[in-house]
Amino acid sequence: MRVVLDTNVLISALLFTGSTHRFVSLWTGRRLTPLATPAIIKEYARVLGYPKFRLTSREAEEIMKEDVLPFFEAVPPSGTPLPHSPRDPSDAEFLRTAISGKADALVSGDKDLLSFSGRYSFLIECPTVFLRRMELA
Repeated sequence: MRVVLDTNVLISALLFTGSTHRFVSLWTGRRLTPLATPAIIKEYARVLGYPKFRLTSREAEEIMKEDVLPFFEAVPPSGTPLPHSPRDPSDAEFLRTAISGKADALVSGDKDLLSFSGRYSFLIECPTVFLRRMELA
């Protein structure tokens, strides 16, 4: 299954022990293939560096090198026009990546992105719904 993970989902999966942590075993076990453009990878790295996470720059770099980059498929940046534009321009990158990467799903906790559910050829789901569906597959 090809998926795009919004930044909030990725950070929760990597740094916290809640239900979203299951995403790590899904991608390391190759049950799903996360997709990301260079801009999304840069965004992930930037957010890992937030002071509230209390990671050193070395720790954040190691997480990216060991837990993210080996498992994520690179998708070239796309200028694909969106039939439905999000309010937050940074959300457009996740939608375009899902389109150009032929994703099965975009997983996000962002209400703006979730509001586009049913408007694209891929699913747009919150982590709980996505994980429940994966358990049934």
